[in-house]
Amino acid sequence: MYGVARMSVIALGADHAGFTLKEDLKAWLIEHGHQVIDFGTHSPESVDYPDYAGQVAESVAAAKAERGVLVCGTGIGMAMTANKLPGIRAAACGDTFTARMSREHNDANILALGARLTARETAVEILKTWLETEFAGGRHARRVEKIAELERARRPREGRE
Repeated sequence: MYGVARMSVIALGADHAGFTLKEDLKAWLIEHGHQVIDFGTHSPESVDYPDYAGQVAESVAAAKAERGVLVCGTGIGMAMTANKLPGIRAAACGDTFTARMSREHNDANILALGARLTARETAVEILKTWLETEFAGGRHARRVEKIAELERARRPREGRE
């Protein structure tokens, strides 16, 4: 085992550019004892990344998965889409430092990776670091709560037009 005390349910999603890397990460996650919910895509044929980012983000927001991993060409479009859902803190990470900080300081619950920018071995190291890193809490919890306050303040209220 590699340091994560508890295995998790991980939601996965990718577009056509991220399909191959998603499949590699899926195999790695399963090999290391994680349960995977694979929302697709399931081939390298062209698709629209928001369709998959939305499904993964909804799964994490509804606590059907503890965390999510999204893969597209750069990770940017996936992260932008996922972050539209309340409760989601998706981080596009290109190295282990940003992966660690996204968890430790921001309590990121979705990792977005760029398949056109990140080699498989590097992506596995980023994912491993991201899974192993715990949220530090403390002053960072106050900041994450401020993000949640912004979401609540802008959420449409029932009965209002």
